[in-house]
Amino acid sequence: MDTHLLIVDDDERIRSLLQKFLMRHDFMVTAARDAAHARRLMAGLEFDLIILDVMMPGEDGISLTRALRQTLMTPILLLTAKGETEDRISGLEAGADDYLAKPFEPKELLLRINAILRRIPVQKIHDTAFKTLALGPVRYDVEKGELWQDDQLIRLTATENQLMKIFAASVGQPVSRAQLAQELGRDEEQAHMRAIDVQITRLRRKIEASSKDPRYLQTVRGEGYMLAPD
Repeated sequence: MDTHLLIVDDDERIRSLLQKFLMRHDFMVTAARDAAHARRLMAGLEFDLIILDVMMPGEDGISLTRALRQTLMTPILLLTAKGETEDRISGLEAGADDYLAKPFEPKELLLRINAILRRIPVQKIHDTAFKTLALGPVRYDVEKGELWQDDQLIRLTATENQLMKIFAASVGQPVSRAQLAQELGRDEEQAHMRAIDVQITRLRRKIEASSKDPRYLQTVRGEGYMLAPD
């Protein structure tokens, strides 16, 4: 039980059920009833992953995700209402690593958690001949999984870092959306394809002078996306 999860949900029944289920699968689990409670817990504890409900009274899950991403790289999995596509897209744009629509099977939550956690030791996932990739004024340290502009570290989510690892292993070669979905532990449903496009857009904002006219993370029509460093 060395992996510590934080569940943030205003529904006491859901919090209790998820906490018991995940503890049975060898996770250490702490629960918070709202964003303010979660902030107090995070001030004194470190977590490996945050499971965050979108619809909460007061500060909602998307606002909390956006605020946490200013200083925190901990993976975030959002729980969204079924059919609320805009919530999912907004959550990914705010910096979440993945989402799961309610209602869901606990086993699916477990699979999503494990898929996200597998992305964290990213330096072990892909072998590549490149140690550093130059992207204009930005450089990516492949071994450390760090993105820098001059002496400033640019924060990447676990998913964004995993995408950089995938592209670094295939420099100059298009990677299809289906392959990206597979490597990120997702299926090829249209919603997940759209989620990948959102993650690509977020990543472009961090490495491109203009995300609308990308120079380094290019779209290859009919084939997918390709990283083309200097």
